[in-house]
Amino acid sequence: MSKIACVITDMFEDVEFTQPVNALKKEGHEVTNIEWEAGKEVTGKQGEAKVAIDKSIDEVNPGDFDALFIPGGFSPDQLRADDNFVKFAKYFMDNEKPVFAICHGPQLLITAKSLEGRHATGFKSIQVDMEYAGATVQDKEVVVCQDQLVTSRQPDDIPAFNKEMTRILSK
Repeated sequence: MSKIACVITDMFEDVEFTQPVNALKKEGHEVTNIEWEAGKEVTGKQGEAKVAIDKSIDEVNPGDFDALFIPGGFSPDQLRADDNFVKFAKYFMDNEKPVFAICHGPQLLITAKSLEGRHATGFKSIQVDMEYAGATVQDKEVVVCQDQLVTSRQPDDIPAFNKEMTRILSK
């Protein structure tokens, strides 16, 4: 099965991590949580989910993973301030590996300058930013671009997001 890199830090949207990761693991995929510091624990903005960090960004090579998952919340905005996370995300987009980004997740892809010419969606407040980054934004529960990029807007969209994410990984 696939090895999925999940880039995450404090203030992620709890269910936008837990539900997709549960769906991935149910299908037999391996998820590696990546942040600045391996061994620490990060907490969702609702305080419901706590996530153990498996590896630091300095310990990982994007080429060792089959896909990238970016949960929403305030986490992607914090991560995009670090060039290491930006380059990590850009690698997946440039090498046409699957990328799954929900809610505010596309913020990391905006900073990586990886949305130009792509069809995508995201949380309402970042849709204009996505357009400025060159994406064709569609306001629907899930947008799949070239069977590589899967994006959704918000927690209500998680079932459709999970369905498309697992479909692409099963290919």
